[in-house]
Amino acid sequence: MLKLPPLHSLQPYLPHHHHSSLLRTSKTPHEVKQLHAFSIKTAIFDHPFVSSRLLSLYSDPKINNLEYARSVFDRIEEPSLVSWNIIIKCYVENHQSNDAILLFHELLHEFTPDSFTLPCVIKGCARLNAVKEGKQIHGLILKIGFGCDMYVQSSLVSMYSKCGEIDSARKLFDEMEHKDLVLWNSLIDGYSRCGQIELALKFFDEMPERDLFSWTVLVDGLSKCGKVGAAREIFDRMPSRNLVSWNAMINGYMKSGDFDSACQLFNKMPTRDIISWNSMIAGFELNGRFMEALELFQKMLKAGPMPNHATLVSALSAVSGLAMLSKGRWLHSYMDENGFGLDGVLGTSLIEMYAKCGSIESALTVFQAISKKKLGHWTAIVVGLGMHGMAKNALELFHEMCRMGMKPHAITFIGVLNACSHAGLVNDGRHYFNMMRNEYGIEPTVEHYGCLVDILCRAGHIKEAKNIIENMPMRPNKVIWMSLLSGSRNHGNTEVGEYAAQRLIEVAPDTIGCYILLSNIYAAAYQWDKVSHVREMMKKRGIRKDPGCSSIEHKGVHHEFIVGDKSHPQTKEIYSKLREMKEKLKCMGHVPDTTQVLLCIEGEKEKEAELENHSERLAIAFGLINVDVGSPIRIMKNLRVCNDCHSATKLLSDIYNREIIVRDNSRFHHFKNGSCSCMDYW
Repeated sequence: MLKLPPLHSLQPYLPHHHHSSLLRTSKTPHEVKQLHAFSIKTAIFDHPFVSSRLLSLYSDPKINNLEYARSVFDRIEEPSLVSWNIIIKCYVENHQSNDAILLFHELLHEFTPDSFTLPCVIKGCARLNAVKEGKQIHGLILKIGFGCDMYVQSSLVSMYSKCGEIDSARKLFDEMEHKDLVLWNSLIDGYSRCGQIELALKFFDEMPERDLFSWTVLVDGLSKCGKVGAAREIFDRMPSRNLVSWNAMINGYMKSGDFDSACQLFNKMPTRDIISWNSMIAGFELNGRFMEALELFQKMLKAGPMPNHATLVSALSAVSGLAMLSKGRWLHSYMDENGFGLDGVLGTSLIEMYAKCGSIESALTVFQAISKKKLGHWTAIVVGLGMHGMAKNALELFHEMCRMGMKPHAITFIGVLNACSHAGLVNDGRHYFNMMRNEYGIEPTVEHYGCLVDILCRAGHIKEAKNIIENMPMRPNKVIWMSLLSGSRNHGNTEVGEYAAQRLIEVAPDTIGCYILLSNIYAAAYQWDKVSHVREMMKKRGIRKDPGCSSIEHKGVHHEFIVGDKSHPQTKEIYSKLREMKEKLKCMGHVPDTTQVLLCIEGEKEKEAELENHSERLAIAFGLINVDVGSPIRIMKNLRVCNDCHSATKLLSDIYNREIIVRDNSRFHHFKNGSCSCMDYW
């Protein structure tokens, strides 16, 4: 505890030497706050030494309290240039560079900036990628005579390099008489960022000396540009290595999909930091290897540093990919217990996780609990509600958001349009598409056109969708052609289906779904010769159909089933339950829709058997055996639910009095009391 002297020891205007000493020696946040309060209480705060010292202490990296630093700065009647420099630097170091630049603008009304101000505000421009503002400050630098200052020049070279203005950086570099190691490193970093690896290597070879950072910059640049082999060569040549170079190599391997090399390097690391773990976890998650991401996350909790926001976002995304609700709930509890707030991106990720795991109620609960809702939170819940077929609720929330004065962005409208698509709201979809441009000045991207095409195709407006595609201001992508192809298949339009498939093959010839849908169109029309032709094309191009796969989580274990699967330990019980389900469906009047069997099978009984063994039927049987009565059976399927399974699942939800939630590759279906949330529209 800091001992403060008695009040009578203070002089009216100049602090006692003891207080001066305390101000110089105070190191902890508690001590500084005590002195701060004491200075206000005893009216010595206004002495320049006291206020400026308090400002320095709060801005010191060891304390780094921006809020208190700003409160001190605002109380100083006439802050000196030194005080301005301290507060601007504090904002930059706290990654609030936008506020730092605004403060710099205010400073210009009072002082001419010096060689301490300028490098700091230039660093802020670099962090914001604010090239325009950086160039304006460069002009001011030349005007006030700091164009030859070495530190200012170095800052400008670094800023231009980081912002991709490598020609401007090179011009400044060539004009400078004294080129230190920092300058060389900045230019190498700039060339690496721009993908000009040959020039980066050339400058690296020409460097009069190198430090560890020089080697690391080159390894990092090569890794980010996908030249992992060249990066590894430099990495192996390094005289010594730091964590940054190890992390750069791991990140490069993960981005290139070389997981084995990344794991080998990760296991060899002498030490690891949070970036090492995050690179691995995020790499697995982004490449769809969700279980490996979660397993590594669990190892990190036992052996590594404490997770940060980036770690948890990756872990939540991996949970979403697996639809493992129990793990998602555990993560939520972990975040609460460790004080992770939901006001930012974590709140958005948590809403998305619950929505993708089939618990839209939990997603809504999280959304409602966030006191300071940001646009990301609103967008996440709108998207989630639309995915669950709750278009009315999604649109109501969208309008509530707008009434509150929050301006939707392009991604918000993607969520709104998708909600319309899943509910068959064609007129509403057209309305919101036009609203985006007319009311909010947002020019539709290819993704927005994709949503509109999807709305029309699902509703059977195939010709209108085709017309929109042909008149788009940009080239249609494979998603748009897939929507038209899928709509043609669902509504039996062979001619447009063939047209869409042809265009899709031109754009993305390796798209598996294209061949499957085209084959299904021909099979539905009994054109078996064309089905054979499509399959021959697939064979020649090495394209294989993904088998239907359904998964269900039970007591933290992930169970997967494929069509006709007999590998599960409970196979005997599952097929016994399937036979029971078949008899009960028959008693309820269910007639199998054998038109859904798109294979050249002649007998009706064989076709019925094919339907009965679909992967979601196996998962439902497992759920009926194992999931507690009263709890929903949650299933994730990799393909679209077929009409027959959809009809059967509606009846099964009524027969067994169970809620069955199925997430297919398009949306969620909530089966309950013999009906589905999609209202038979999907």
